[in-house]
Amino acid sequence: METSKGALSAIAKTWLFVLGAVLALAGLFFAVAGGKLAMLGGSWYFLLAGIAIVIAGALVILRKPAGALLFGLVNIATVVWAIWDAGLDFWPLISRLLAFGVGATVIALSFPLLRKAAGRTPAYLPSFLVAAILAVASVAGFAGMMVPHPTVAFSGTPAPLTPVDPAKEQKNWEAYGNSAGGSRFAALDQITRDNVKDLTVAWTYHTGDTPISPGGGGAEDQQTPLQVGDRVFLCTPHNNVIAVDADTGKEIWKNEINSKSSVWMRCRGLAYFDAARPLAQPTVDGSTPVAPVTVAEGALCQRRLLMNTINAELIALDADTGAFCPDFGTNGRVDLKVGMGNAPDPQYVLTSAPTLAGTTVVVGGRIADNVQVDMPGGVMRGFDVITGELRWAFDPGNPEITKLPPEGQTYTRSTPNVWAAMSYDEASNTVFLPVGSPSVDLYGATRTDLDHKYGASMLALDATTGREKWVYQTVHNDLWDFDVPMQPSFFDFKKKDGSTVPALTFGTKAGQIWVLDRATGQPLTEVADVPVKPGKIPNEPYAPTQKLSVGMPQIGAQTLTESDMWGATPFDQLLCRIAFKGMRYDGVYTVPGTDLALNFPGSLGGMNWGGFSTDPVTNTIFVNDMRLGLWIQMKEAAPTTAVSSGSEATNTVMGVVPMKGTPYAVDKNRFLSALGIPCQEPPFGTLTAIDMDSQKIKWQVPLGTVEDTGPFGIKMGVPIPIGMPTIGGSLATQGGLVFFAATQDYYLRAFDSATGKEIWKARMPVGSQGTPMTYKSPKTGKQYIVISAGGARQSPDRGDYVIAYALPD
Repeated sequence: METSKGALSAIAKTWLFVLGAVLALAGLFFAVAGGKLAMLGGSWYFLLAGIAIVIAGALVILRKPAGALLFGLVNIATVVWAIWDAGLDFWPLISRLLAFGVGATVIALSFPLLRKAAGRTPAYLPSFLVAAILAVASVAGFAGMMVPHPTVAFSGTPAPLTPVDPAKEQKNWEAYGNSAGGSRFAALDQITRDNVKDLTVAWTYHTGDTPISPGGGGAEDQQTPLQVGDRVFLCTPHNNVIAVDADTGKEIWKNEINSKSSVWMRCRGLAYFDAARPLAQPTVDGSTPVAPVTVAEGALCQRRLLMNTINAELIALDADTGAFCPDFGTNGRVDLKVGMGNAPDPQYVLTSAPTLAGTTVVVGGRIADNVQVDMPGGVMRGFDVITGELRWAFDPGNPEITKLPPEGQTYTRSTPNVWAAMSYDEASNTVFLPVGSPSVDLYGATRTDLDHKYGASMLALDATTGREKWVYQTVHNDLWDFDVPMQPSFFDFKKKDGSTVPALTFGTKAGQIWVLDRATGQPLTEVADVPVKPGKIPNEPYAPTQKLSVGMPQIGAQTLTESDMWGATPFDQLLCRIAFKGMRYDGVYTVPGTDLALNFPGSLGGMNWGGFSTDPVTNTIFVNDMRLGLWIQMKEAAPTTAVSSGSEATNTVMGVVPMKGTPYAVDKNRFLSALGIPCQEPPFGTLTAIDMDSQKIKWQVPLGTVEDTGPFGIKMGVPIPIGMPTIGGSLATQGGLVFFAATQDYYLRAFDSATGKEIWKARMPVGSQGTPMTYKSPKTGKQYIVISAGGARQSPDRGDYVIAYALPD
């Protein structure tokens, strides 16, 4: 039955006009941008949907019920397309459907007005019923954003905890990675997955060194503290060293060194040596003995701390008083620029902890990326732990130089460098060094044969002599800054016949996880040599193949497709699709060129310096990653005297950067949507447990929320567990726990190591980039979890906190 037409109030007419206009504008955006996407060879959905939505909007402006019905058909088609395009994964679907669900709810609520305007019965009941169903679905979708969606869900029954053998209980956390082999695992079980919910703050210490970056200089707190006996040892971004009481956090001593660099301030950790302890000699046949050392009875520095500084010194301090060790170098300092040639700040700085290898302290150094062809070299050196005397040098550009270079010469310039932490195997007296690439990462025409041999490799050296035992390369002619960025972790690899092989495992920025025989450097899991496409840069010696570690899970290194593009709304997703289709992309090893190319994972990783934590009881490793691509374009440039700052601080190296000495500058930036969100679908960072018996993923969960970050730098304040890029490392314990803090939000979290379920979190005053550590107090018998919190990488909020957590008395 019809009623009189046009019986609408002015408010209702205005509402329908506005609603129709919004639909028409949204549809116009879809149609125009969708047309561009279709021209690039992308999906036709957006163009067709946009045309239909424009028509629907026009019909609503004309107050025609057909407009609502047409929009309803677009919604049904969108659901079908979304499932076809993205499958049933939550985050891809919510990006495609939530905005449409909300819009369809509003249209359904407005449908009675359209029918009334057309002279028909309003049909309130069916309209409101449809609106209610759509609203419930939209609310359910929004609620689903508040719960984690594991990429790989745990299946099965968790194994019971194995109690710690008192004879093997951890006594101290004496090395950067806890063990010399970088385990980041503690044989402690006072705190377990059953009682971790009761953890509270036991003490808080303020270092007095807040990592504020003048001019975007890159000051960051990334430390892992040490603990020996009743003391915890800290270092700060400006290399101040502090000892605090392990039970109270009360300061015992502080040495304010106050090192400074123009763009790069951080200290990731310290090394510790006790001269009174019996010296461990290697047990593997043919190994070189460890050189004995002595400290005079009653002299300072029987127990000493060693630290690399950001202004290129190696420092030794008395662990009991904080005083400089007078027997080490010159009044406790060794100048690491000796033999380097021109090595101004910030071209050569040291950020990772030195490595104690028997009685040799081994150091590398960070060489700033993409500054110029002529840079300091990546020489690796070993120093006597007592005297600071140079014992050996390994120059990857000239292995004939074994100590200082000849008079008037320098260590070879611009060679691959070791900027990350190293590991030491006392059984074979071998130090394992993760090697990066030559200083101009993106241009290889100037590289030597030795650059090609050592770049992006794992290198094993005799810790006493510094001579090469083996080298294994992970990337040929690295043009992506795919360094080996982390300390390798030791474990025993189980072969098919049941025997075990001493092995090491590590990840790379390319998202690859490698497992190598410690004795030979040969892979213990399958490696594929895959053909890759060359580029068009003249004289570039492109590698025809690259390696993929296919016998291990590849984390965040999938080959993206247009369907993997994502956005908080369909609109920014569409723009990401256009950007993706407008770039050259051939997978992980897409070479840079003068056109626009996508690099995923980007040079941040994949995996970065945090390293793995390992659980030898269950033979599981825990891996955190970040998924943040970069677009890159080489730009032909005339010879220039301009020099890049060498900074890698957040937002300071995006844009055009000169590469002095090459025919090119490089323009690069993060592959983000218009809202500042990564363009590929979530998660953007995960925590993964890998069974090293089967080399399969046990579980993989998103790591971190958007609570303290968001579009345009605005904090969302909502803990949506989408999984954020991570920096820093994890801590595993025999209590069935994995702790992690280095997300973009301000929490220290504990996960059940068997299932990946988050079972505890503590809000910190600011975010963290550090790695948690743990110890059991020799005085009170209490287990503590300690984390340094100086500020999350993308956050302006900064602090100087070191926080210890423990169970209540």
